Amino acid sequence: MKIFVDGYLLNKEHQGTKTYIKELYKEFAKQNPDFLIYIACFKDNVLENEFKDFLNIKFLYFKNTKRVFRMLFEIPKIIAKYNFDYAHFQYVLPFSRTKKCKYIVTIHDILFNDFKEYFSNFYQIKRNFLFKYSAKTADILLTVSSYSKERICKLYKVKEEKVFITPNGVNNAFLEIYNKKTAIDYIYKKYKVNNYILYVSRIEPRKNQQLLLKVLPQLEQQDVKLVFIGFKTIANKILDKEYKALPSKLKKNVFFFDKISDQDLIEFYKAAKLFVYPTFAEGFGIPPLEAAALKIPVICSNSTAMQDFSFFKPYLINVNNTALLVEKISEVLIDTNQKHLEQVQTEIRKHYTWVEVSRTFLRILEENK
Repeated sequence: MKIFVDGYLLNKEHQGTKTYIKELYKEFAKQNPDFLIYIACFKDNVLENEFKDFLNIKFLYFKNTKRVFRMLFEIPKIIAKYNFDYAHFQYVLPFSRTKKCKYIVTIHDILFNDFKEYFSNFYQIKRNFLFKYSAKTADILLTVSSYSKERICKLYKVKEEKVFITPNGVNNAFLEIYNKKTAIDYIYKKYKVNNYILYVSRIEPRKNQQLLLKVLPQLEQQDVKLVFIGFKTIANKILDKEYKALPSKLKKNVFFFDKISDQDLIEFYKAAKLFVYPTFAEGFGIPPLEAAALKIPVICSNSTAMQDFSFFKPYLINVNNTALLVEKISEVLIDTNQKHLEQVQTEIRKHYTWVEVSRTFLRILEENK
């Protein structure tokens, strides 16, 4: 069986969809050596090296830099040439199809419908047209959370039994035993920061990083620092305003990093005192699971897809309640509650590993031949 994977996002900055493609197909290739997987993207030696041990994963290289031309012309030609059994896309399917191939699309979220203030009208109109078309015409329609499934079914008039959930997961590296002091020493030596609250994700308004800057003065007695790791994909004027409003002595306690290697990112997690994820809207939300898998205390927003993370309670909270957030941060900084951390890690092992996601994906393919 041959699968074509549109992997153009593998050439982009770090984001959840990129993680989904990489980790799903690494594990799927490992579990299913009888499947031959072709990932189409742009030439990248680092990426190739990452997949070098997977003998049933091959790379195809795009020629067109414009996605619209790839979707209209290049990709249909590739699928026809190689006689693929399946073709897997993220969010949008091509308009031209090959009859013998089954088309899979993963629509991770349609947040732009529920949080319109964060997206332009053109963005909403364009994506609703393309996403609805893809949802209606896909042979196999996937999404990553119960929340996203409910919104796709309701807004695009798709029957629930036609939408399958393949959630994101955590890499096994996040479940390994480690020495915390070693991680703390490594991060301090290389990045000159310690004793910090960590936030990982792209920098944009709906992610609500600004809330951490807003509450930092109330945590001054704790002498903690803030570390933000993520690319600034959309200008966040509120974040900039909150940062400028901080006293000089607190500004020194705020660190922004973007180009961090995957290995150093894990070390940042390991060395953190606490991970806080105050986002307003998510189709899933991988970072809090990665932190919790390493038994780092997590305080997480309870909105949208993160409602599924009930195991975080009592630290799954309404982040609009600023006083509650400060209370929970102070509580965790005093007592990390190791028993709770172990219980959360157990839940992640059960439900959110790529091994389980890959098995689910195979079952969906077999049931929809």
